[in-house]
Amino acid sequence: MALPSHAQLSGNAALPEAMDGIWGLRLAPQISETPVPAGSSPATAALAESLTATTDTDVSLKGNAQLRRYAASVAGDALHYDVDSDKADAYGHVRIVDNGDVFVGPDAHLYVGANEGYINVPRYRFHLTGGWGSAERADLLDKERTVVHQGTYSTCNCEGSPGWYIKASEFDLDTGKDEGIAHNGVLFFQGVPLLASPWLSFPLSNERRSGFLPPTFSVSSTNGVDIAAPYYFNLAPNYDLTVTPRIMSNRGEMLSFDYRYLQPKDAGTISAAWLPHDDITHTDRYSIALNQTWNLGAGFGAYVNYNRVSDSAVVTDLASGIAFPTGSTTLYQQEAGLTYSNGPWTVLAREQRWQSFESDDTYNREPQVNVRYARYDVGGFDFGAEADATRFSISSSDLTQGSRFVFNPYVAYPIERPGWFITPKLAWHFAAYDLTSIGTDVPAGEPKTFSVNVPTFSLDSGMRFERSVKLFGQDYIQTLEPRLFYVYTPYRNQAYAPLFDTATADFGLPELFMPNSFVGNDRVSDASRLTAALTTRFIDPGSGDERARLVLAQQYDFVTPHVTLGVDDPLSTVARTDVILGASYKLATDFSAEQAVEYNEANDYLSHAEAGFGWAPGKQQVLNVAYRYTRSNSTLDYEPVNQFIVSEQWPLGHNIVSVARVNYDMGVHRLIAGLLGLQYDADCWSLGVAFEKYTNATSSTTSPSTGTRVLMQLQLKGFSQVDNGLLNQFRASVPGYTPEASPAAPVSRFSDLP
Repeated sequence: MALPSHAQLSGNAALPEAMDGIWGLRLAPQISETPVPAGSSPATAALAESLTATTDTDVSLKGNAQLRRYAASVAGDALHYDVDSDKADAYGHVRIVDNGDVFVGPDAHLYVGANEGYINVPRYRFHLTGGWGSAERADLLDKERTVVHQGTYSTCNCEGSPGWYIKASEFDLDTGKDEGIAHNGVLFFQGVPLLASPWLSFPLSNERRSGFLPPTFSVSSTNGVDIAAPYYFNLAPNYDLTVTPRIMSNRGEMLSFDYRYLQPKDAGTISAAWLPHDDITHTDRYSIALNQTWNLGAGFGAYVNYNRVSDSAVVTDLASGIAFPTGSTTLYQQEAGLTYSNGPWTVLAREQRWQSFESDDTYNREPQVNVRYARYDVGGFDFGAEADATRFSISSSDLTQGSRFVFNPYVAYPIERPGWFITPKLAWHFAAYDLTSIGTDVPAGEPKTFSVNVPTFSLDSGMRFERSVKLFGQDYIQTLEPRLFYVYTPYRNQAYAPLFDTATADFGLPELFMPNSFVGNDRVSDASRLTAALTTRFIDPGSGDERARLVLAQQYDFVTPHVTLGVDDPLSTVARTDVILGASYKLATDFSAEQAVEYNEANDYLSHAEAGFGWAPGKQQVLNVAYRYTRSNSTLDYEPVNQFIVSEQWPLGHNIVSVARVNYDMGVHRLIAGLLGLQYDADCWSLGVAFEKYTNATSSTTSPSTGTRVLMQLQLKGFSQVDNGLLNQFRASVPGYTPEASPAAPVSRFSDLP
């Protein structure tokens, strides 16, 4: 009778139970492996319907004959075992089992202890790897190596008609190296030959190893037929290399590589792609991405982040199912620096440049030194400072260039008590400029050397109340959290200061309690402003899970601010008499929703609106719906955002899952992006197909260029099962997307996991 499966036992519970006395049989509560003690030999057991033996010479077994030794057994209709040579000859319905691997054939000849011999016309199965096949002959070289002649290999469970298999003149199978090599092999899928090669290498488990990754196939309106066949080099446990040859019918041949390494004190990646001659643009195209980090010890570190491309459209034109080395479409960072962190001190010294193809208004830092110091609860006070010295340069002659030194000290005295807090804070902003050239971005006639001093006082306070409530028969803890934040900053004229690294801060819940309406060190907004916010939350008392949150907040300017980002910007761009209302809630464990609106009282219009929900009722069942609106502003180049987004992953039938995403602009009635895909996951192979429409992000908003493509990826489980981009595309398109889980591999020769 098969024993039920339990967790691994230990102690007295793991000891066998005597069945019929101390010298009789014992019942073990679990199957376990007991190694043979050093210097000892395992016992050999012989079973048969009839047995003839010569003492210490040989044994002849007939009728259900079996020879067992430790983890191996040989069985057949008849069996002869020579004791001196340790050789077993088996005939008729022969079955060899060694550490879970099984060979079945008409006859076999095996040296039992060495596990060396051969079996004719075998059928075989490797339990720990799931591989199986048949051959004219199999040579067992030792406990790890097997050579199969004129055989097949597959990991599909259906031996009668496997989804895929390899047929070769010879297989070299080495479980110790986790490698299978097929000589003169042909790969068949659904009975159709896909690939033929004099040498094919494949893994015998799910561990990383060198070999071809699944090829990707796509058809796009710009690239035409697009085929990539990456090859993975498992150079060492801590570094690897992937080389990908790629052919695009409309553009030509392309080669890319990705190198990764990980050391105890440093790590990095190097990626490059090269298209020698693009048949469409008639230019050489490339991209390079280098990312390295070093831990130098004693708090010191170093890094390099270098990206460069041949042109602005490389990423959009040459992106495919394969992960592309670079991800930006407008700016490419080229930076190297040193860091230091120890206690309250943080230091950054860096050289930073940008490769840009659109309006060149991003400054290089050549160089920058930034020092931060922060202490907390020193006699009840928090205090610190930031010092920054940077030289800003840019290729455009119309923009101002020069150096800037910034010193920003602060001191705060937070008072925190159960249920309430209050934090007064005093900060100072000092910026000194030494300009080498003055462009059209600042008023004419301004000096090249000047400084700015701006003090800021803020007072942050809040309270927290709790009570127990019952809603719809469910107990909750409800909180009520009022918060008041006041900031005062006197007006200082900063119109003559260039905008080296400064922009208007977004307006949302995190920005409500920022003392400055700008991000960066070139502008400090004048303000006499009060922010009031009221938050209530509903918390499950048993799990601590937040089931709902409602937020109402408003900012009010007692005095109209005068500091604007640009010289000609109207004052309305910095007024903050806005109201924000937000809500998030979970109606069930599988349903959540969020809504938020921002209304500008000063100008009587809706600034922002967002609404959406996510529903995940079961395995691979996800539905997301969202709407977002942003009124046109200078940050968006005066183009509004009015988009409706729907994404889903949903089973359509047995082993078939649909994946889709639609991003539609309701203002211009145009599809921004769309994806429609299908996944079929069988026992030993999976196929993904997707149709995608995309917008060229480097083109203008008024006349964007679009493209379409079809992506396809086939994965043969047990032969090549690494995603080359299609699943990543699905993950990026559908929040909450989950791929089909791979079956767990057997953990020992005793396990038989599905």
